[in-house]
Amino acid sequence: MRIECPICGSRDRREFYYRGDAIALARPAPDASDDDWDAYLHLRDNPAGETRDLWQHETACGAWLVVTRDTVTHAVRAVELASDVKRAMA
Repeated sequence: MRIECPICGSRDRREFYYRGDAIALARPAPDASDDDWDAYLHLRDNPAGETRDLWQHETACGAWLVVTRDTVTHAVRAVELASDVKRAMA
């Protein structure tokens, strides 16, 4: 799989580090139940189809990216700087 870094251009996915779902998980309160913490730490959706993930271009520019990709075909549909996505949501 190749990822088109907006700063560095097209690169092999091994240059990037997958950080998880781009939609932030709601962190439980410090005094939340053990069940709430267990769910936060261990339970994740594993959808087949389009996802938006947070990746870091770890071995090059260090940029944080939101990658829209298809988990079935591994096709990358869009790559955006995470800072641009955050600004657009504000």
